[in-house]
Amino acid sequence: MRIKNLEIIDMRSRTAEWFECKIRYEKVMEDGMQKRVSENYVVDALSFSEAEERIIEEMSSYISGEFDVMDIKKAPYKEIFFSDEDMADKWYKAKLQFITIDEKTDKEKKSSVNYLVQAGSFNGAVKNIDEVMGGTMIDYVIASVAETTLMDVFEYKKTQKEDKPEYEQ
Repeated sequence: MRIKNLEIIDMRSRTAEWFECKIRYEKVMEDGMQKRVSENYVVDALSFSEAEERIIEEMSSYISGEFDVMDIKKAPYKEIFFSDEDMADKWYKAKLQFITIDEKTDKEKKSSVNYLVQAGSFNGAVKNIDEVMGGTMIDYVIASVAETTLMDVFEYKKTQKEDKPEYEQ
């Protein structure tokens, strides 16, 4: 938790099976012209077919007209760091290296893990990583941080129907 201008900024992390989805549609630009654009999104799903269903469901409320799902692939990360900060409108791919000591050989061993981090800037992404990882006892090094072309991340949300046992539905 970080305090900025008397506002509490809360970070949270979520581990799941993430899929990156690319959609293409006709977008009305600021000058009023229509342009065919491709945008990348991330959804939380258990399979490729569920990812396709989820991205269609999520995007239907934002896009009027037709759109195509052009590509779906498993994301190279399992965990996402979310920020509640208003200015956190970008997504960064971070590669962290965890340092462990091999007890048999007494040598340092580094293992790399990719994360997706929500932040408003590069420096904000580094701060958010340090905030989440600072609460752990693991030694780590930030190997790289790069801005992505992702527009948004859609988490899985339970519906009221799913909260009931099957026999009550």
